[in-house]
Amino acid sequence: MIYKRIKALIYWCNFIFSVALVLIFFCFLKNQNIIYKIRHNWAKMQRYIINYSIDLEGEFDKEAKMIIMNHQSVLDIIALEDLYPANLAWIAKKELAQIPVFKIAMLRPKFLCIDRKNPRDLVRILKEAKQRLSEGRVLSIFPEGTRSKSEKLLKFQSGAAVLAQKLNIKVQPILIVDSAKILDTKNFTASSGVLKMIALPIVDTNNEKWLENTRKLMQERLDKERLKNTT
Repeated sequence: MIYKRIKALIYWCNFIFSVALVLIFFCFLKNQNIIYKIRHNWAKMQRYIINYSIDLEGEFDKEAKMIIMNHQSVLDIIALEDLYPANLAWIAKKELAQIPVFKIAMLRPKFLCIDRKNPRDLVRILKEAKQRLSEGRVLSIFPEGTRSKSEKLLKFQSGAAVLAQKLNIKVQPILIVDSAKILDTKNFTASSGVLKMIALPIVDTNNEKWLENTRKLMQERLDKERLKNTT
């Protein structure tokens, strides 16, 4: 445990420094292609610093215009930024953009910040999401709304279903298996290892219960992966 915490300390020092450097670049850049390349290369660099590898099962579907993922660690974002072959437009809660550092990190790459307490904000989000899609970007969202601290996925919020319906876009679920075992912010540890990422098939959004059914499918698959790792 001490070794993991020392490694975590070294990693987080690097993380803070490298993020600060990236944000400085963001302040002077407007070209989204360059900003995307910086994000992508930064994420790829983290894989070598933490010393983990990614085992991708399945394929990212080029027809998908929105990605939904489970969430346990900041590593979820880093890994997908590293591996996904398109410019992602992350959707996050508005509160993050109110923190000065996160404000630059969210707004300069033209991510979407949603006010979950204000139903009227949906009109703005739909407009901005439609604009990002027209720019060739792929929406990405954690339907749980926050990080799960247990082995069970949290209830999926309805935002993803509303976006998929209103924008008439295809959705691909991506399951990440126990990312917190590699990078755990709660216990402040970092470990080498293999991060399992599973690209599931595009879901049938014509079924009104597709989001709830997708959560059940992801939970079942996650339980199977964990059982496999213990045998």
